[in-house]
Amino acid sequence: MTSTRRTCAGISRDSPRGRSPQEAQEELEVVTRTLGAREFIGRRASFWVVATTFGLFLFAAAAPSPLYAVYAGLWHFSAGALTEVFAVYAIALLVALLFTGSSSDFVGRRPIILVAIVIQLASIVLFLVASGIEWLFAARIAQGIATGIATGALGAALVDLQPPENPALASLVNSAGPILSLGIGALASAVLVQYAPDPLHLIYWVTLFAFIAALVAIAATPEPGVRRSGVRWVPRISVDRAVRREFVATLPILVAGWAVAGFYLSLGPTLASQLAASSNRVLGGLAIFLLADIGAVAIVITRVWATTRAMMVGGVILGVGLVLAVAAIALTSPLLFFAATALTGVGFGPAWLGVLRTLVALAAPTARAALLAAVFVVAYLALALPAVIAGFLATRIGLHDAALWYGAGLVVLTFVGVLSTWVVIRRR
Repeated sequence: MTSTRRTCAGISRDSPRGRSPQEAQEELEVVTRTLGAREFIGRRASFWVVATTFGLFLFAAAAPSPLYAVYAGLWHFSAGALTEVFAVYAIALLVALLFTGSSSDFVGRRPIILVAIVIQLASIVLFLVASGIEWLFAARIAQGIATGIATGALGAALVDLQPPENPALASLVNSAGPILSLGIGALASAVLVQYAPDPLHLIYWVTLFAFIAALVAIAATPEPGVRRSGVRWVPRISVDRAVRREFVATLPILVAGWAVAGFYLSLGPTLASQLAASSNRVLGGLAIFLLADIGAVAIVITRVWATTRAMMVGGVILGVGLVLAVAAIALTSPLLFFAATALTGVGFGPAWLGVLRTLVALAAPTARAALLAAVFVVAYLALALPAVIAGFLATRIGLHDAALWYGAGLVVLTFVGVLSTWVVIRRR
């Protein structure tokens, strides 16, 4: 028997018992209008809404970097405290990512992204009202939590929404987009701090309104994911025995690359200004931009390379760039410093991509999630902790000498990683 109970969003076309046909039809029209509003943006446009929102989170993460030196002078705190303000962001992000990274599989992509945006808006308000270093700590912790919650959901939503005719697009945006946005955020912030009115607040007003727009846009997108039951909040972090040797061998490259990024995002703007003997904040933003955005472009260019080639060539270029950076600091040459920074970015991009692809390819499918968690634990700890060490060194021996020792240590670490990786690959 053919049933006439065809439904829309679970609402029967037949009138429910106790209601008139007219009432049932009105309810059906309300539901239809509601669904239409929720899916006002199509899936193709939704992909770019999600990609832009992902970029905004990293744009906002780098926005305070050119202001750290301004805050330090205004509120009289040391380079060590400055790097701690930077580091709490990375630690908060890591914890949030580990515990909520898969939550969008069970709760849905859109609700998790919306929650993350609300927390991000709260962090921006904290920056706007900040009157001391304790406010910066609170703002950066909230910002890290927001970004950590958003990262898994946004990355998965990109995969869900990517155009079927371009199946590699989500992977490309996930790998290059965040790094690109870091550089743009730092440079845009530096320009506003240097040339626009209200330098302590304008960049935050810009990001506040951008995230309000993102909140509205995400709310209008369709839910891209299929929810599963049985949410798991306990993270799994492990390195499968089959990939353990390669993981240990590539660890120095992984740590060196992210430790460079941590230094630039925290102390890089101050160092650039010192080398150039200038108080122009754009120089600090430019240093971060060169490292991050040239790294992102290098990822795009080298994404078709074999993973081993990307990792080895990227590692060597990263090491050479760091050697030149150390020479630039020793010679107090700003031009050489900026050139070395660009070369370091050229190496960082493919080295990071090569390490990630190599390890993921070797791991069993059932062990990949735990392996990726381990990789990101190392990456974010390397982003945060070495920068704190550099900050405390700077308070004792000065930023110039601290940068020399820090850079020299990373040079050694990078080339040890290149050598150990080459040995392991030869024996594979």
